[in-house]
Amino acid sequence: LPAGDYEYKAAINGSWAINYGANGAPDGSNIAVHHAGGPITFYFDPRTNIVQSTSEGPIVTLPGSQQSELGCAADWSPDCLATLMADGDRDGVYEFATDELPTGAYELKVAHGLSWTENYGADGAPGGANISFSATEGKVTTFRYTLATHVLEVVSVDPPLPGTGELRAHWIDATTIAWPATLGKTDRAAYQLYSASDAALAVADGDVSGADPIALTVIDGGLTDAQLARFPALQGYLALRVKDADAAALVRTQLAVAQRDTAGALTAFTGVQIPGVLDDLYAAALDEVDLGVTFSGRKPTFRLWAPTAQSAALLTWNAGASGDPVRHDAAWDAASGTWTVKGGKDLKGDEFLWEVRVYAPTTGKIETNLVTDPYSTALTLNSERSVAIDLDDKAWQPKIWQKTTSPVVEKSVDRAIYELHIRDFSISDETVPAEERGTYLAFDEKSAGTDQLRQLADAGINTVHLLPSFDLATIEEDRAAQAVPDCDLASFGPASDQQQACVQAVADADGFNWGYDPYHFSTPEGSYAVDANGGARVGEFRTMVGSLHDMGLQVVLDQVFNHTAASGQAGTSVLDQVVPGYYQRLNAAGAVETSTCCQNVATEHLAAQKLMVDSIVTWARDYRVDGFRFDLMGHHSTTNMQAIRDALDALTLKKDGVDGTAIYLYGEGWNFGEVANNALFEQATQGQLGGTGIGTFNDRLRDAVHGGSPVDGSSTFRQGFGTGLGTDPNGNPINGTTEQALADLGHET
Repeated sequence: LPAGDYEYKAAINGSWAINYGANGAPDGSNIAVHHAGGPITFYFDPRTNIVQSTSEGPIVTLPGSQQSELGCAADWSPDCLATLMADGDRDGVYEFATDELPTGAYELKVAHGLSWTENYGADGAPGGANISFSATEGKVTTFRYTLATHVLEVVSVDPPLPGTGELRAHWIDATTIAWPATLGKTDRAAYQLYSASDAALAVADGDVSGADPIALTVIDGGLTDAQLARFPALQGYLALRVKDADAAALVRTQLAVAQRDTAGALTAFTGVQIPGVLDDLYAAALDEVDLGVTFSGRKPTFRLWAPTAQSAALLTWNAGASGDPVRHDAAWDAASGTWTVKGGKDLKGDEFLWEVRVYAPTTGKIETNLVTDPYSTALTLNSERSVAIDLDDKAWQPKIWQKTTSPVVEKSVDRAIYELHIRDFSISDETVPAEERGTYLAFDEKSAGTDQLRQLADAGINTVHLLPSFDLATIEEDRAAQAVPDCDLASFGPASDQQQACVQAVADADGFNWGYDPYHFSTPEGSYAVDANGGARVGEFRTMVGSLHDMGLQVVLDQVFNHTAASGQAGTSVLDQVVPGYYQRLNAAGAVETSTCCQNVATEHLAAQKLMVDSIVTWARDYRVDGFRFDLMGHHSTTNMQAIRDALDALTLKKDGVDGTAIYLYGEGWNFGEVANNALFEQATQGQLGGTGIGTFNDRLRDAVHGGSPVDGSSTFRQGFGTGLGTDPNGNPINGTTEQALADLGHET
């Protein structure tokens, strides 16, 4: 539309018979708009009859956990117009209202432009924390967003009891539950714990049904200094005493805490977060337990940590078999919270799943989950089952891996690191046999790619950093079933947008992914293997490591313990189906934090730290890699990283075949999200790792050389030392005058 001032209305069915003007008024006044020229999009909402355009302000939506209830294809979809807001009277306040939400608790954010590029969370913070609210079925919930402050106000008519549908109580040790001082009416309140092994808890007619209450007492003085040191986010919470209760039995049930006034009326009712009490009950004993599959000779033992499970059984199949499995009831260990099956020689090489019967807060039900082993070291195609292999089995130890020693880098400061994607390395290299392109085995071929790596090694590169190579959730592992672009990419011109369009059409089904979507942390990714089944992928991965060592290159693995690809009852959720509500980091209301991009992992919880440490030791000892790069390391604690360092330092050439003290650790020490500024623990960030020998990326040096910042879209044209700051100005005012640019250059160098 050409630039200019215009007026418009919305007309229905091609006539003036039904038309709407300003603020959705029937036959209302024209809507005035000034347009700067270029594209313009109009949005008409038949629920309010309000029409708006992109020239009058941002198009605002409310992506969140409520969207699927309102007709969106998926939650957290900023492009779904079912939660479109409108500023009908153009006063700078956008509104949306609905009475279609079922009773419960929800979370959302505010998004501009139908995307996540510009979004606002709690208190109007850009990219801030999710905003929690509750709704009552059949009652109106109204959302008001003030554009000037970016603050969202949520008002519910006849809201449910505070805490409904949430997990706002925190059971932090065997005798203490923490209660938010702002939840309900705490003055002279009484508290009760409810436990239902059949998940039948409910509030009806003003009271709790489904279980008898367990009285809790308020502890004078609140949480202790030691408790707050462990749980700093609970500052200001009330402390409730759990007396004469079997905590180990209770955590295997549905739990809730009720708050009552002096007359006995309910004033709040909420679920319970239990990671703290699980650590208190089990962490010390669990630390001495080897989880996953271990071998004594040819006999495997299977162990699963599932302390909230009501029962657990191992289901096994012969390799490649279908049909009904053999069922093995597991033995419960009350000290460590583990379930164990001791198998005979016949179970070596078998495929297996765990059957776990457990209460899941995400569904409010007792679920029977069939799930792979979180400690899997081998899997079938597409990770459908775990496989019981012995990593010491000679069948999975190729000669080049056995006989080639790792090259030595004397000082960490001398590392020259080459970042490499396993599939990209050879997928289009025609000097590699077709069946090995994009796989681990391509590194063992005499090819153009390996020739280039040897040249780089001769030129001074001494370390290869492999992008995520653990088992991933989103790549089809059957290479024959992977989609490919249905076009001749080379036929398009260099300025064409058709290449990207063609590739994007199959992006969700092709063989490429950066790999930051963890599924199983201790198993090699199957899509990079010629044979993904069982131990074959293990042998192929080791072939790659041995081949890189043979080229004079150390191997660093990219590790992503800060999140998983899914949580709850999702198909690719493993940890949360085994111990619901433990491994994922939850916010104060019990929803999974997603600041990393996805479903955050709470490595501050002791069994989650153990998983992280044990996985790193597996890759170091059983694959002989030389270092680890930690994605979003600032979302882990210095305690996590020191535990890893200590575990690696304990590995010796004589006992383990590797010198763990020589293994290098580094990562992204960024400070953001719900953990920022040490909110939950001392973070593994820049300035807080002194004396550990653990490195962090330096964004100051990066930005000084490159200019701008990858996390600041407004800095695209800011120059740096390497892009002509002060010496070859690009003319953008962001760099200031020549004198200012030269002063910046002097400061940065």
